[in-house]
Amino acid sequence: MLVKLETDSLQWGQAQWDALATHRPCPELSKSKPGTGWKAGRWDMFVLTQLLLCSQIGAAMLGQDVRCLLAVAAASGIATLILILVQVKDVYLPARTKYGMVFDAGSSHTALYIYKWPADKENGTGIVSQAEACTVQGPGISSYADNPTRAGASLRACLDKAMTIIPAEQQRETPTYLGATAGMRLLREQNSTKADLVFAEVSKTIRQYPVDFRGARILTGNEEGSFGWITINYLLETLIKFSFAGKWRRPQSAEVLGALDLGGASTQITFQPSGTIEDNSTEVFFRLYGTNYSIYTHSYLCYGRDQALKMLLVALRKENLTSQQISHPCYPRGYEENVTAAALYDSPCVPAPAAHDPRQILTVRGTGAPAECRNAVQKLFNFTACGANRTCGFNGVYQPPEHGQFFAFSGFYYTFYFLNLTNGQPLSAVNATIWGFCTKGWKELQASFPQEESHRRLHNYCPSAFYILTLLHQGYKFDEQMWSNIHFRQKAANTDIGWTLGYMLNLTNLIPAEAPEQVKGQQRGLWAAAIFFIVLTAAVALMAILVLCLWNPT
Repeated sequence: MLVKLETDSLQWGQAQWDALATHRPCPELSKSKPGTGWKAGRWDMFVLTQLLLCSQIGAAMLGQDVRCLLAVAAASGIATLILILVQVKDVYLPARTKYGMVFDAGSSHTALYIYKWPADKENGTGIVSQAEACTVQGPGISSYADNPTRAGASLRACLDKAMTIIPAEQQRETPTYLGATAGMRLLREQNSTKADLVFAEVSKTIRQYPVDFRGARILTGNEEGSFGWITINYLLETLIKFSFAGKWRRPQSAEVLGALDLGGASTQITFQPSGTIEDNSTEVFFRLYGTNYSIYTHSYLCYGRDQALKMLLVALRKENLTSQQISHPCYPRGYEENVTAAALYDSPCVPAPAAHDPRQILTVRGTGAPAECRNAVQKLFNFTACGANRTCGFNGVYQPPEHGQFFAFSGFYYTFYFLNLTNGQPLSAVNATIWGFCTKGWKELQASFPQEESHRRLHNYCPSAFYILTLLHQGYKFDEQMWSNIHFRQKAANTDIGWTLGYMLNLTNLIPAEAPEQVKGQQRGLWAAAIFFIVLTAAVALMAILVLCLWNPT
């Protein structure tokens, strides 16, 4: 039994000795053999003392190594903290983009315009740009007075297209408006019930889409004119301009532009006079980008191109009400068409005679007589009501003297573009071109303009051109000298010119701004150094933890 215990003790002692010798904390132990101090199964006191001392020395050395690692980690962490705090700047992330939609429900057609702007705005007004434009197929919504459900259905294609452009997560917060102009103004005068039904149907359709629909309404003539003025001046950067310093600034020396709009049922003139506006009913105030504006504007209902041509045809028929034939000096020779009396007298602008048969068929024949055409067009205006008053346009309406440059768009542009008169030609050249065009016969015109699309309107370009010339020259008082101040344009800055953009710009004053998100930013070099020291700190700290965990004190 005693021999067995001695053998086990000897084996255990040998194992411990080998472990210490392997780590070698005390070189003197590695030189001796465990058997020298081993007698009768007992430990020699000298050997035990040496074992204890060597264990303490090893622990001390290990603690010193760990302290060094922790010191390195601490120094690296402090360096990281310093780098993170040095030259830290507040950085504003790009503002979120907001969207808005406006339906332009005109007398002849409807169009949907999609706009976008940064959510933070500038002095309370959004920096708006056109994202997309979609023309609704078919006539204007006022044409669906007898079938209002079709008015709503006609908007679906453009609404579907809009949903593919506006991000899905922003559609429900997208303000959507429908503004109707002179076509619906006339329908409301004729039959307010039918006008309400049309609005109900278009509103019903728009509400079926995930947008923030804010209503459909009829714009006043002054609103239509003034919003067109805002559009022109915004696009031409007379209201606000992006500076070389990267900020939006109001141009100090820029002169605001006037706006001339010709629709299907009304025409508008809007500008900022050099003096005071004497008639308060023609004055409109705006606050845009922190600046107040006072402008003159007036809208002439029934003096849009389509209604004016209808008034012209009715005036020509008055010369012989009993006849079913109408001679039209503005239509080309050889042109002929049939119209019903019901279609001729379908507007408040052309009241029907006391006794007439709506089913009567009237034949209109063109005679191609420019002089007679000009005289007939001039009779649509009352130029004598102003007398010698210089501050008067036509029909006795107050108008201060024109001031500055003007942009003429919509119907003004389309007609003159067809006649190649949008390149700054003088008044005399414009008059000569129109006169020459109106002398051509129908067959000659068809041969010169073979496009099928043009044939439906080709006969109307002569009366339209004489009407525009008379309106601008004698109605709005643009003489030979002032004529050069008119610029005929369809677009500016890749954006359609019209009232809808000005409408959206003005409405953004009512849409709350959003402050851009603020974050902390640092130079790339300092950021890279901070990342390096963060990794170093983590690596050294992990090494110290591993040493402590793997060391066995036995």
